[in-house]
Amino acid sequence: MNTFNEKDWKLFREKLPQWQESHMEKLCREYLEILGKDTQPSDRFWELDKRINSDKHHLELRGRMSLSNMDINIIGFIRENVITLDDLSEFSDELQNHMRLIVERTSMVFDG
Repeated sequence: MNTFNEKDWKLFREKLPQWQESHMEKLCREYLEILGKDTQPSDRFWELDKRINSDKHHLELRGRMSLSNMDINIIGFIRENVITLDDLSEFSDELQNHMRLIVERTSMVFDG
């Protein structure tokens, strides 16, 4: 169970729309690349359809946002390259250290 403070929660709620919009902008550029391929229109359509359906389910677009699972959301954003640890510089030292520790631990599990 996390012990993050109300200030972190408020900052998270302020940052969330920016992070989501930035990520969606990145996705839109990737979708344009799919549409710009020199392939059959139907191939491009179905590739884009598959990709959008997959992206809809990502945590950063639909996750349940609350103080109690803020750490889970932030780790999801980091794992999906929506944000980096540097994007947390305005948050409390406690939150930053907690996220850094989780990223280090999960990197060992997933990468090594």
